[in-house]
Amino acid sequence: MGLTLAVTTEQTAGETRVAATPDTVKKWTTAGLTVNIQSGAGLGASVPDDAFTAAGATIVKTAKEALKAADIVLKVRGPAKDEIAALKDGAIVIATLDPYREKDTLNALAAKGASAYAMEFVPRITRAQVMDVLSSQANLAGYRAVIEAASAYGKAFPMMMTAAGTVAPAKAFIMGVGVAGLQAIATARRLGAVVTATDVRPATKEQVESLGAKFLAVEDEEFKNAQTAGGYAKEMSAEYKAKQAALTASHIAKQDIVITTALIPGRQAPILVTKEMVASMKPGSVLIDLAAPQGGNVEGCVADKVVDVGGVKIIGFSNIVAAIAADASALYAKNLQAFVGLLIDKDGNLAPDAEDEILKAALVTAGGAVVHPNLKGA
Repeated sequence: MGLTLAVTTEQTAGETRVAATPDTVKKWTTAGLTVNIQSGAGLGASVPDDAFTAAGATIVKTAKEALKAADIVLKVRGPAKDEIAALKDGAIVIATLDPYREKDTLNALAAKGASAYAMEFVPRITRAQVMDVLSSQANLAGYRAVIEAASAYGKAFPMMMTAAGTVAPAKAFIMGVGVAGLQAIATARRLGAVVTATDVRPATKEQVESLGAKFLAVEDEEFKNAQTAGGYAKEMSAEYKAKQAALTASHIAKQDIVITTALIPGRQAPILVTKEMVASMKPGSVLIDLAAPQGGNVEGCVADKVVDVGGVKIIGFSNIVAAIAADASALYAKNLQAFVGLLIDKDGNLAPDAEDEILKAALVTAGGAVVHPNLKGA
């Protein structure tokens, strides 16, 4: 009897993504695996049941029915209590488990005896690039942030020269030049905005400029040496921070759009835009905060709310990729497909290598306990 994979409907409010696509299902069923999918699991991502059926999946009515025989369970978010209760002994659960905040879920999975892998903990090494969920989803988040900003902004993005006059281009400032920030820069440029960006890592200056944007930083000797050999940012002096804050504050006052993307795993998001900076912006300006789930980079941000401060909109998203669920699901499902490949052999049997550096890094519960070194005792 071959392995059984299960995909259930996401129960987290507002979550429209799904952990499989007809493409990934077809690859698994062709390899001899049985795939059970809860009816309606893909509807939020525009994948109807019959598309899964055509790829070889079996559609079942309930999550319990999908999970009862599942050796491997694929989820976008962590499983709900009733799903954990329905897991069979020794089941493997793979999802973005939000392990620093969803400790009750981890403890419940451990108590059930499940082996759970958190996709956020996949190491950023060359071999694991195809499994890098944070990058695949952040890329879409950066794109969508600009689309949301354009929708909320009451003016046009590009410069337009007409017989009736000239429309000035929007000024967009991207704070944090990781995967999301780079895609935000590229998208804002495509829409015709004048784009600037900032980051604490000097190496990002070249990336910003390669996309046609201007890099904003106090570029003194301390800044030029602000990156370790491993590519990480060094802690800056109080004097440098004050100079950079003054430069940023004066710049934000002139911007129409600000998009913030700075997140630190397991910690409160750093405040990049103070209430004084927000107050300095022109009415009609828009701030999009992608760090809202961890408190936000913009002072006054509230997750999934539009906060109006003197005509300036602060918009916080806790799951912006849910608005582009079809593409987000397609990329996430490919990430999962590659990860599952580490757990099974060429004959379709469960054969995880306990010493594989990717599996070791992502494993959070096993043998009835929370085992990840960053989470023990949590």
